[in-house]
Amino acid sequence: MTTSVPPGLSRLNEAAAESAAELLREVCASGAWVDAVVRGRPYGGLDDLLAASDAASAGLTEDDLAEAVAGHPPIGRPAPGDARSAREQSGVGEGEREELLRLNLAYQEAHGHVFLICATGRTGEEMLAALEQRIGNDAGTERGIVRTELGKINRVRLTRLAEKPEDAA
Repeated sequence: MTTSVPPGLSRLNEAAAESAAELLREVCASGAWVDAVVRGRPYGGLDDLLAASDAASAGLTEDDLAEAVAGHPPIGRPAPGDARSAREQSGVGEGEREELLRLNLAYQEAHGHVFLICATGRTGEEMLAALEQRIGNDAGTERGIVRTELGKINRVRLTRLAEKPEDAA
């Protein structure tokens, strides 16, 4: 049985290394992650791409993970003009933004980086509850959770990239 490669994945597979890296930097800000996923091409299907992403995420050093997290805006305040972060955080209501921002500042004080969560499909209430629960975690526990959440975000973004029609490139 032959499976067809989604159009965006075909573009990623066929692009020159620097062009592929540019596409992947829109998914994850970690240079090590981008390099690993570029080196793994070509991918026979979305599952192969997602597996490569998972392996690359698992292999990130603490510095690489910090670089990846630094590429994310705070929950409740999508980057201005960034339709992707606005779409990902669409579950946050106006009334929740202020509380998310306040708690995110406290989280940053405690952990040294923005609170990272895969916001796609989550309500503002769910993200607030997760933030309140995670703010007191020790550094090692939180680093593991952040790595898991980053992997989820990368999977959502890679799926969207791989399925993007040719005319939307």
